Formats: sequence, structure tokens, C-alpha cells
Amino acid sequence: MADTFTGGCQCGAVRYRCEGFGRASICHCRMCQKAFGGFYAPLVTAKGLVWTRGEPGWFQSSNKVRRGFCPSCGTPLAYDWGDEMEVSIGSLDDPEAAPPTIQVNPRDKLSFVDGLPALPMTNWGDTQEGAAFFASIESHQHPDHDTEIWPPA
Repeated sequence: MADTFTGGCQCGAVRYRCEGFGRASICHCRMCQKAFGGFYAPLVTAKGLVWTRGEPGWFQSSNKVRRGFCPSCGTPLAYDWGDEMEVSIGSLDDPEAAPPTIQVNPRDKLSFVDGLPALPMTNWGDTQEGAAFFASIESHQHPDHDTEIWPPA
């Protein structure tokens, strides 16, 4: 039996399942930067994609591509270019299951992206103030697994 992978948006209004993955990539094009609100878009081809709760909203970002997102919370979910649909790797319940293997559209790659691993890293949660802040957070985010009902009662 093939592996089954699940994912969905931050609020839980839209969920999906797929039976496997194709190519996992990082796209540097300007449309993906804007659609994700980030430096690039991590995407993976989702084999046998089925929407299991809700439906994404769609934005026709070009004459060739439409992009799916949660209409309630805005999470980027899908990239539909007319062939096999791709999903955002970050929306997978287990993003580690789809490590990118290629970068595409380097023409629009931001100049500082390659230097990101060299930036100093700090863990604010290791400070007294940070630990207190994180301890006070009450998450309203959907858990990283399917649920019978969402939101919970």
C-alpha cells in the first residue's frame, strides 16, 4: 500500500490527502514570492490529491496558473498549472516528508537568499522573557493531523 500524506491550512477549514509525491522544489519566481509572502515557495507534486474538508479559494495569478489558498485564514495551499497539482510543503502535516530536491526560476531569486544559513541564530525561547511569552500562548492552529470536527466544540 502506498503512503498517504495529509495536510491543510492553519485554521483547519481546508484539509487534503494525497497518495504520494512527485518533484519537491523551491520556486524563486516573483509570483510565488508574493503568493507565499516569502522569499520563495516550497512546493511538491501531490499524487492523487483529494480535498477532504472544505475547498480552497482560487486566484488566477496568470493565464497559465491558479493558486489555491484557504478562504478563511489565507494559508497558501496549491499551485495548479494544468497538470498534476502541487501543494505547499509547509501545509503538509509532516513537511519533513517532502524535502526539496531542486530550485527553479533563479532569475527572480533574491540576492540574499544564499546567505541565510550564515546568519546568526538565536532562540528567544531560551531567555526568561521569551520562555514566559511562549508559555502564555494558546494556539488556535489546527493540529498536524486529521480531526473529525474542526473547530473543536
